[in-house]
Amino acid sequence: MLSEESAAVVRATLPAVAGALDEITTRFYGAMFRDRPELLNGLFNRGNQASGAQRRALAGSIAGFASALLADPDTRPDALLSRIAHKHTAVGVTDDQYTIVHKYLFGAIAEVLGDAVTPEVAAAWDEVYWLMAGALIAQEARLYQDAGVEPGEIWRQWTVVERREETPDAVSFLLRPRDGEPAPAGRPGQYVSVRVRMPDGVHQLRQYSLSSAPGGDLRRITVERVLGISGAPDGEVSNLLRAHIRPGDELTLSAPCGDVVLDDADTPLVLVSAGIGCTPIASMLGHLALTGSTRPVLVLHADTSPAEHALAAEVREVVEQLPRARAVFWYEHGATESAGARTGRMDLDGVAVPADASVYLCGPLPFMRAVRGRLLRAGVPARRIRYEVFGPDLWLPDAA
Repeated sequence: MLSEESAAVVRATLPAVAGALDEITTRFYGAMFRDRPELLNGLFNRGNQASGAQRRALAGSIAGFASALLADPDTRPDALLSRIAHKHTAVGVTDDQYTIVHKYLFGAIAEVLGDAVTPEVAAAWDEVYWLMAGALIAQEARLYQDAGVEPGEIWRQWTVVERREETPDAVSFLLRPRDGEPAPAGRPGQYVSVRVRMPDGVHQLRQYSLSSAPGGDLRRITVERVLGISGAPDGEVSNLLRAHIRPGDELTLSAPCGDVVLDDADTPLVLVSAGIGCTPIASMLGHLALTGSTRPVLVLHADTSPAEHALAAEVREVVEQLPRARAVFWYEHGATESAGARTGRMDLDGVAVPADASVYLCGPLPFMRAVRGRLLRAGVPARRIRYEVFGPDLWLPDAA
C-alpha cells in the first residue's frame, strides 16, 4: 500500500522520472558494475547489457510498477511482479542484492535529476522501490521453496546424453542429472538458465525453454545460434553451446522457472509461435500427448522456410496423436515443399479462433504484438492471451 503523501509526490514527479529513466538506468548499471564487477560473472548477461535490453527492461518495470500503484494504491501488479520474480529466481537473485541495487539506483537518480530530488521526493520513490522489492523478495522466497532449493542455490550439473541437429542454426540437447537423483519438477512452458564459462573466464548465463514435456529423468533444451544485428553482439552462450557441446559434456542448469505455463482447463488451446519460439509450444504439446488430452488444440507457426523450422516433424507427429488438434504452418519461402503449409507471413484471416480459447504466444516481439492485436480484434479477451519473451521483458503485460 502506497501512502497518500508518497502517492501525491510520485504522481507529480513520475513524468520527470520516467522521462529520465534511460539515462538513470545507464548510470546505475555503469556505477554498479564499476564497483561490483563480480555481478557480471554469472548474474547479468553481457549481451543484454551491450544491447541495452536489460536497461530498458528495468526502466519499464519501475515505471510500470509506479503507474500501477498510482492507479490503485491498495493493490499490486501481480502479473508484472510474477514475471520479474521468475526471471530473478532463474538466475539466483537473493534478497541482499536488493540493497545493492537500491544504493546504485538512487545514486543514479540523484545524479540525473539533481536538485529536483528533494528529501520528500527521495522518500516517496524510496517507498515505491521497497514496496516493489518487498513483494519480489516474498515471491522469490516462495519460488525457491517450491523448487526445494535454498535462495540463490539453484545450480545443478547435468550430463548431455544426446545432441541433435534440428536446423542449420538450432541444436537440441537431451540432458540427465549428473548425480543420478531425480530431475526437478517442471511445468510445460517453463525455462531453465544455462551457465557456462566463457573463454575469458567469465561465467555467462542464458535462459532456454524446456522443449519437451518436463517429466521423467531427462530434460531437453533447443538452442538457436544468435547472430548480432544492428550493432548488437552475437549471443555468447548460444554460439558456445552450438559450437562445442557434445554428448558426455556437462552443463550447469538452474531449476525450472517461468510463469507462462500450460493451464489445466478443458477449454480450447491456441498455440502460436514463430522461429525458435516453437520450443515452449513443443513442451506443451508433449505434455498434452503424455496426459492423453482431448482438448481442442490449434497450433499456428511461422518460419522462414521448412528447413529452418526446428522441431517441425515432432510437432506434426504430436498433433496427429492428439484427437482434436490441427496445425497450420506459414513459410516465407519453400512452403510448397511441405504439405499443408502456407506461403508468406502468418495471416489469421480465415483462421477461426474460439473466443474462450487459452492462447499462448512465443516469438519475436513484433510478431507477438501483431498476433495479439489481431486476436483482440477477433474478440479474444486480453486476459486469455499469455506470452513468453526470450530475454529481458520489454513488453509489459497490458501492452497492445
